[in-house]
Amino acid sequence: MLMNWFTRWEFFALLSAFFAGLTALLGKMGVTSINSNLATFVRTVVVLVMTACILSWRHQWQWPQGAVFKAWIFLVLSGIATGLSWLCYYRALSLGTVSKVASIDKLSVAFAIILGTIFLGESLTWQIALGAGLIILGAVVILFL
Repeated sequence: MLMNWFTRWEFFALLSAFFAGLTALLGKMGVTSINSNLATFVRTVVVLVMTACILSWRHQWQWPQGAVFKAWIFLVLSGIATGLSWLCYYRALSLGTVSKVASIDKLSVAFAIILGTIFLGESLTWQIALGAGLIILGAVVILFL
């Protein structure tokens, strides 16, 4: 039964959320005495080395045979967006509190829902719209009240 969780997206999404929360805490502790841009660079190098180790451990360094050029463009653009997000996130952490910065950062969920609906044609159910609305409302409450 437990092994089934290792193949489910929900398991990895929960781990992602946990590690993102941990990232905020550890990042805030790191930027107290280091420039936020340098902190982002260190974080990026660690992610690069960690990912290279995982690729090596799992023997996944093979070049994808059927990869389309368009996919590579989107991955490069995604990398640029990630870099900009991390730079802004660490700068915000250096200036603000973890609770506020992390909460506002989670507006990314609402942005992803909106962008997925507009550009990918994903369906916007009332449950997804309500969840996004609550995330936005939560961010407003934390930021302004």
